[in-house]
Amino acid sequence: MFEKVLVANRGEIAVRVMRACEELGVGTVAVYSEADKHAGFVRYADEAYNVGPARAADSYNDGAAVIEAAEKADADAIHPGYGFMAENADFAARVEETDGITWIGPASEAMERLGEKTHARQVMREADVPIVPGTTESVEDPEQVVEFGEEHGFPVLIKAEGGGGGMGQEVVESPEDAEEALETAQREGEAYFSNASVYLERFLDNARHVEVQIIADKHGNVRHVGERDCSLQRRQQKVIEEGPSPALTDELREDIREAARRGADAGDYYNAGTFEFLVEDDDRNDEGLLDADTDFFFLEVNTRIQVEHTVTEELTDIDLVKWQIRVAAGEELTFDQDDVELEGHAMEFRINAENAANDFAPATGGEYEVYDPPGGIGVRVDDAHRQGDDLVTDYDSMVAKLITHGEDRAECIARGKRALADYTIEGFPTIIPFHRMMLTDEPFLEGRHTTKYLDDDLDHERIEAAQEKWGTEPAGAGDGDEEVVEREFTVEVNGKRFEVELEERGAPAIPTGGDGAAGNGGQAQRPQPGGGGSSGGDAGGASAEGQEVTAEMQGTILEVNVAEGDEVAAGDVLCVLEAMKMENDIVAENGGTVTAVAVSEGDSVDMGDTMFVLD
Repeated sequence: MFEKVLVANRGEIAVRVMRACEELGVGTVAVYSEADKHAGFVRYADEAYNVGPARAADSYNDGAAVIEAAEKADADAIHPGYGFMAENADFAARVEETDGITWIGPASEAMERLGEKTHARQVMREADVPIVPGTTESVEDPEQVVEFGEEHGFPVLIKAEGGGGGMGQEVVESPEDAEEALETAQREGEAYFSNASVYLERFLDNARHVEVQIIADKHGNVRHVGERDCSLQRRQQKVIEEGPSPALTDELREDIREAARRGADAGDYYNAGTFEFLVEDDDRNDEGLLDADTDFFFLEVNTRIQVEHTVTEELTDIDLVKWQIRVAAGEELTFDQDDVELEGHAMEFRINAENAANDFAPATGGEYEVYDPPGGIGVRVDDAHRQGDDLVTDYDSMVAKLITHGEDRAECIARGKRALADYTIEGFPTIIPFHRMMLTDEPFLEGRHTTKYLDDDLDHERIEAAQEKWGTEPAGAGDGDEEVVEREFTVEVNGKRFEVELEERGAPAIPTGGDGAAGNGGQAQRPQPGGGGSSGGDAGGASAEGQEVTAEMQGTILEVNVAEGDEVAAGDVLCVLEAMKMENDIVAENGGTVTAVAVSEGDSVDMGDTMFVLD
């Protein structure tokens, strides 16, 4: 077994992996960006190392920095969690080539075969696993999209090869949409997965999303541990997952599970992985279920642990993360396929810092003014923060996961209602009110929802009513009259993190900003439009005269469409700002001349930062 594992991730999944390591007697190392300097997962680790600024490309996606931190810490393994570099075969290969460090995941060759979507489709076809009609080579020209649509019918789905979590996916409704959709998918693929390659699939308009969890060792043993139904999605991103699927007969369930096992065998796969399928939901039997005659198609392989792995753990009592670590250490699976039994029903509710009533818009900042998670029998919460922490908005909007388990689906839902009602988060909006509403929604309760249900069919007014009834507002600032102030400071020596506590009595608060320290989340102050060097002032105070266009939320600039001197009209897109997995077009409210451009592609911006000045 390993002595020390570095977790190359953040948030609740980092804590989840560290807890598994702790139970195995293995030390833990965190890596963190400037934005996460005070995050809960950093506090949880035995050691922690700074790997760069807030921007993920310069920190969590910087493979050299992560490996260097592992070497500094004398870690003998790296666990990638999910997201960031978890499905990056090149990074896995770099870890495998580093003396003394083991990659906790599938072999980089298997990741290359199955993690890249077009390669995976080829492998599945050879293994007699049904695949969605689509391309097995990358697509670069909009005309290819049009030709595919004319052959198979519109809409067409464009997907990033290295994608996941709904990123890099664009639905093309007509030939006129092809060029813009292709550019968007390629841009997102490059930004999030360092891979601009995309491919095409026939868009299944009425389908369920069913996935099978695989765990396999290096000795040729492959086990599936049941399926999960992830059909409740908004914009191809899951919000509630459950298992077993409430829509399948046992015969169809077993057909899908065995297809996943065949695919894992064909891909020479070991460690944890998820084989995802789309199941057509057009014709149900007399019992209201999809039976063995129903068509299902392979979608993709996630060559990592999934966000919703918790559902399977609750159903099987198999600790998937521990088995990831054990398999990487060379251990053999100790259970046969016949030993895997699913008991009861489980659901996972993603607790996102989003306002569902405002088109699931992400929170732009805030603090955990009140944080009181639920408990009791059949309730599990995976999180990484504590009351008083700041909300970090540089990355994914998911802040926690609530998992409920019951003897059957009805009991599981009843426990979900109780737990969601008991879950109190104040300081920023969350989608807890949305989840509470969904547990009263008839199509969901009957298991008849498909992947398009939230986007196309659910009455938006019900979401608004739920937010009004159960949503919370920031509790407000304190009175600021404390005479004794306890403060925590972070000191780094050679990139390693240490905490120092200081008690201030009868003295003004010590400033923490100025040079990019913790007070501004670790982001350097942006030079002012029209100005020269640094000014110590706020980025919103541009010195150039004219109408300022400021950032309405924290995020990353994906594309800048104008330059100084350009003439723009009202409604023209000035740039594309990504925040919490959503692209936002920043448009000119009025026409004019661009007199200053303060952002470049790849820059991080805070809410209120000036991006452009128009005259």
